[in-house]
Amino acid sequence: MSSFLLEIVTPERKVYAEDVNMVIVKGSEGEMGIMPNHIPMVTPLKIAPITIKKKNAEEKIAVGGGFLEIRKDKVVILAESAELPGDIDLARAEAAKQRAEQRLSGKKDNHDQLRAELALQRAMNRIAVKQG
Repeated sequence: MSSFLLEIVTPERKVYAEDVNMVIVKGSEGEMGIMPNHIPMVTPLKIAPITIKKKNAEEKIAVGGGFLEIRKDKVVILAESAELPGDIDLARAEAAKQRAEQRLSGKKDNHDQLRAELALQRAMNRIAVKQG
């Protein structure tokens, strides 16, 4: 089975760099699967888990938005944040989810509402990746 290099980079560090067979991401236009020899393109990413398939294994990484660039020989994800399942503190993510839900239930201005919605998305993303 053919493969390509997947790199996931955040402003702080390179989170992932391995040969994979397929990657599934959630872009601004919906879910998208990338396999070897995909056409080159750039698209924004939503806050959502990405699924990586290599050989007979599948893994997920929590990506907090960013951009996906498909090149001839590799795929690069420039992420605002990215967390491997082993790096996620489930209790902390659950607490962040509860705080965001409480903020959303209160009457706040639009700026606070948007911040709470994004915090909730990030927390749910981390929880989904950690729980598999």
